[in-house]
Amino acid sequence: MSSHHHAPARRAISAAALITASAAVLTGCSLLPSGGSDAKAVDFDDVQSATVYFKGQGTYIMPGTTSSSEVAWIGSGFLIDENGLAVTNNHVVVGAGTLSGFIGGDPDEEVGVKVLGASECLDLAVVQLDGAGFPFLGWHKGEIKSGLDVYSAGYPLGAAEEFTLTRGIVSKNDFPFDTQWASLGHVIEHDARIRGGNSGGPLVDAQGAVVGVNYAGDDSLDYNFAIHRDVALDVVDELAKGERISSIGINAKAWVSEDGSLAGVWVQSVEAGGPADVAGVEPGDLIYTFGGVSVGTDGTLRDYCKVLDTQGADATIDLEVYRPTADAVLSGQVNGKELEVTATNVLGGDTTTTSGGFSTVADDTGTVSMSVPSEWRDVDGSSVTGGDGRTWYSVAASSDLAGFQSSFTTSGAQLVATEGSLSAADALAMFDFSSQCSVVTASGAYDDGYYAGVYNEFDCAGTYELVLATQDTGGVGTVVLIAQLNSDYEKDAVLSQLLNTFQLG
Repeated sequence: MSSHHHAPARRAISAAALITASAAVLTGCSLLPSGGSDAKAVDFDDVQSATVYFKGQGTYIMPGTTSSSEVAWIGSGFLIDENGLAVTNNHVVVGAGTLSGFIGGDPDEEVGVKVLGASECLDLAVVQLDGAGFPFLGWHKGEIKSGLDVYSAGYPLGAAEEFTLTRGIVSKNDFPFDTQWASLGHVIEHDARIRGGNSGGPLVDAQGAVVGVNYAGDDSLDYNFAIHRDVALDVVDELAKGERISSIGINAKAWVSEDGSLAGVWVQSVEAGGPADVAGVEPGDLIYTFGGVSVGTDGTLRDYCKVLDTQGADATIDLEVYRPTADAVLSGQVNGKELEVTATNVLGGDTTTTSGGFSTVADDTGTVSMSVPSEWRDVDGSSVTGGDGRTWYSVAASSDLAGFQSSFTTSGAQLVATEGSLSAADALAMFDFSSQCSVVTASGAYDDGYYAGVYNEFDCAGTYELVLATQDTGGVGTVVLIAQLNSDYEKDAVLSQLLNTFQLG
């Protein structure tokens, strides 16, 4: 699962998939950005007290889909001065209708949060927490070298409201890195493991000083990435003042359709009152040219962010978007002319295939259901009786059920449920692929606020396999979701949809 996760309003987590600045090293500063004194910063033993657990809720349209969902999510951050100034990721805060912070992860220490500034290209945000007299972190002094001992602090997926600290070293100390949701000139690779929910949390040294801001990870290869300290130091003061840096105010993700016919920057959500909002950009839009340049074609934000860095966030920039919900192209400008429809019926009204429509499937008794890609038309809703006589209500869906059930090359999903006397752990053990696939995550904890349990993740020669075993809050039933996914779109949008919609009863 990726390091940034969304979920429906009933849930606290989900899957979802699963940045240019100066490289000047600051070595002699006695003051932190925005006035925090190093002498007052907490040490390593008190890092938790200055680490913030964020809960957000808002409306998103996931890449490749046309339906909006009210979702909830979690993230991490850290305080940088005693007056409540904190740093986190752009993707943790932009699009949030409501955002709460919990100091040190303490559920009794909830504080209000105001977003002061955010950048989608740098994936950084500065927020103001209500209150004063907070503990805060200082910044690492001197050069950041490969081999430096580091620790990832935060509140990862599966450990709701529980602080974790993982240890590792810096493996690459400074390199450029483009991803689907950021484009950074200075990134740190390390092996202090992070997971979904760690987004925005600090990467600290043995003294508790900040080396970087965690923002991305690859579970299957155990790669972990942090935004370099120098990037944050360059922009924190400006973001705190509300200055716009490499941003038009969107939660962005580069997206390419399955057949390659559509590519661009997918707008998952929009900052209210930001330049994109004023221009008429809506969640679910696909920005395919920006400043006269095709963007997102390589599956990253590189070209989009190059335009912003070249022209400046306050410049008037031409853009063209495709709006799947209307099957229309719109043209206009950021900081200029509002978007207007320039072409309709662009794909002949058939947006299901290209924009990833979903349909609800249920077992024959209506006991279990989930939402799957509309092209997964091969559905089996018959119940199954196990060798112990236990009845499993089941629905399976794929474009080819026979292929899904006999190989790892065909994508699909199956949802099964039985009465709650079978524990989630015992149910998980019944669906084991470890003899055929590489184990990525074993017995990971899952709790979305309604269903709680454990999950395993497997890499089956490049195919992503998830087995999630849960029980509902009342312990009435035990539910197992098996997802077999191949493309990046499936591992992102389809997995999120499955986790958002699987249901018992």
